Amino acid sequence: MNSVLSLSHIKKSYGSVQALRDVSFSVPEGSVFGVLGPNGSGKTTLLSIILDVLKANQGSFLWFGQPGSPAQRRRIGSLLETPNFYHYLSAVDNLRVTQAISGRGTRADIDLVLKKVNLYERRNSRFKSYSLGMKQRLAIAAALLGDPRVLVLDEPTNGLDPVGIAEIRALILELKKTGHTIIMASHLLDEVEKVCTHVAILKTGKVITTGEVNEIMQDEDVVEASASDLDRLVTVLGTFGTGALIDPATQTVRLALPKGTANLEEVNRRCFQEGLVLTHLLLKKKRLETRFFELTED
Repeated sequence: MNSVLSLSHIKKSYGSVQALRDVSFSVPEGSVFGVLGPNGSGKTTLLSIILDVLKANQGSFLWFGQPGSPAQRRRIGSLLETPNFYHYLSAVDNLRVTQAISGRGTRADIDLVLKKVNLYERRNSRFKSYSLGMKQRLAIAAALLGDPRVLVLDEPTNGLDPVGIAEIRALILELKKTGHTIIMASHLLDEVEKVCTHVAILKTGKVITTGEVNEIMQDEDVVEASASDLDRLVTVLGTFGTGALIDPATQTVRLALPKGTANLEEVNRRCFQEGLVLTHLLLKKKRLETRFFELTED
């Protein structure tokens, strides 16, 4: 798979504070790539560098295999800060202003991007009448002017209510389907897990791990089982490995095993031999939230 962005040994300091420490990773074409980390981990600094808002102290990056340039920059749509539109203007007029200033796209693109973000029916409404989710979708519409191949979004769901978050999530997934590569910074682990195909996890400016989301979460097999006698089930599952525990919330027993070693058929057979009839048996992947806290030791 081709890379749309490659970073090599990026370093950035603000005086004695090291914001980024030797950051290297690649973003595959067609992916939704999450740059994940707690506040202060260097996410916004990293996005600012790849968008030429800030200069790195050391290191380099390539867009589409070439050094960054104004021509390359026009192939990238971005949303780095809170949407900044005129409250008394309509969506159409605000995008006309954005298009005139940026020089990206044409007047004809405005209707197209408003349809993409599901705001066409409200195109003549004033910006101040929009919900927070609609305002964020209009900001993404502005980033889509000129039909860029790549979108760079900094915390696209920040400050939104659950409805607004769901709207942006659905929009990101739809944009991926239409061939866009999306790079998004976020500290919301649940949202990253739901929309991202790949991720780089930062901690205090360092890349802790990077790769496909499923691979990062699947560092071990988690067997989840249930029976009428949970205490006895803990004892039986304990013969496969240490650490079988009851989850009171789900009334199941969970057992973590080295990746690739879980054999559900054997688990079921052993339980049956011990007189336990399983009512539930599943091989689960670890949630990104759990894996994140393990990796960051937080």
